[in-house]
Amino acid sequence: MYKALVACRAGVGSSLMLKIKVQDVITTNNLPIQVEHSSLDGVPGFPGQLIITLVDVADELREKGVKQSVIGVVNIMDKKEILAKLTEFLENQK
Repeated sequence: MYKALVACRAGVGSSLMLKIKVQDVITTNNLPIQVEHSSLDGVPGFPGQLIITLVDVADELREKGVKQSVIGVVNIMDKKEILAKLTEFLENQK
């Protein structure tokens, strides 16, 4: 089971909506990912393997060199995009 953190700058609006969509995709497709939610303040202490966020925040996190894999989602309502990116993450873990 992989641990993922869904985060945005404030940890309120967009990341909460994204967490709901990500959880829907995980449940529907029976993916081995457990999801948590936080603001970006939660990233440094997060022990999991994956951070899911908006695409602009993802670029910033990669530049900072976070140890986790980072997925940047363009459209938080697009379950097909989320599924494709989660599937790619899982395939890269093998």
